[in-house]
Amino acid sequence: MRLLIVEDDSLLGGGLRAALGKAGFEVTWVRDGNAALDLLAAQAFVAMVLDIGLPGMDGLEVLRRLRAGGKMIPVLMLTARDTTRDKVLSLESGADDYLLKTADMEELIARLRALIRRSGRACGALSVGDLTLDIEAHTVTRGGELVSVSKREFDVLRVLMEGAGRVLTRGQLEQSLYGWNRNVDSNAVEVHIHNLRAKLGAGLLKTVRGVGYTISRSQS
Repeated sequence: MRLLIVEDDSLLGGGLRAALGKAGFEVTWVRDGNAALDLLAAQAFVAMVLDIGLPGMDGLEVLRRLRAGGKMIPVLMLTARDTTRDKVLSLESGADDYLLKTADMEELIARLRALIRRSGRACGALSVGDLTLDIEAHTVTRGGELVSVSKREFDVLRVLMEGAGRVLTRGQLEQSLYGWNRNVDSNAVEVHIHNLRAKLGAGLLKTVRGVGYTISRSQS
């Protein structure tokens, strides 16, 4: 299950990523609101842990923009400020839950899992036409036939299927696969796309010239 953490504190962010990773989540960690909104526009996550006290655009503004754009991802607000006003503002802005940074990690994980269960997002597979990607089993099938793919090819296909119907740029795919601070070969994404087309059929993954790549919501 893919989880987004938005936290500018290096120590806390690193601790959250490690603990939630051990709990079975696939964690992406960013440190500011603009980065979070960019990711959420391109990718799908089961939930988000959002710090209120972010630099520049604070967490409440991130949340307001997210909800104004129709994104209903479950959001757990995380803050150092224990005031009734902060709780009210968080909930009125669209938060699903609110937790202090001093809370036990076990409680945070339990609350996240409860939010995800209530949202119905704990799905273990993605399907587009006769193409199925099983997240838990890490397998890909097309027309009922198992297709062997590498880890990176699986990750590229997953991001495209999660964003089915949208065009994703090479930069967005690189960011999803390699994070923010990794050196990536200039043609890495193109190589993965080429390999996937060879295995799944040339017409499945479309190139939008000068923009990026997409997979249709349905396949004939």
